[in-house]
Amino acid sequence: QVQLVESGGGLVQAGGSLRLSCVPSERPYALAWFRQAPGKEREFVAYIRTNGAVTYYADSAKGRFTISRDNAKNTVYLEMNNLKPEDTATYYCANYRSDSISVVPSYDAWGQGVQVTVSS
Repeated sequence: QVQLVESGGGLVQAGGSLRLSCVPSERPYALAWFRQAPGKEREFVAYIRTNGAVTYYADSAKGRFTISRDNAKNTVYLEMNNLKPEDTATYYCANYRSDSISVVPSYDAWGQGVQVTVSS
């Protein structure tokens, strides 16, 4: 099973930016970022096929977040700009298995999560 290691979380003021990184133990078909705020369900943020040609975003991420990959480093990034307090959550990288890209059961491996906190 693929192992995923995330990094890059932190505390930032509203309007600021952060870049999250996810390094898989092998080259997957596709990866996604999800997030989970306290008391809420885990929700889809963005998806990328590892050839980099296909990306999808949740409405909340469109125009502010960019998912990308660096093949040479085998790393997937989530660049987050114009952050808002409602973006505060634990962010998880996930390995895509099959079916709908925006639901948790379609993913079979998860990273440990990184905390992103946006202050107002």
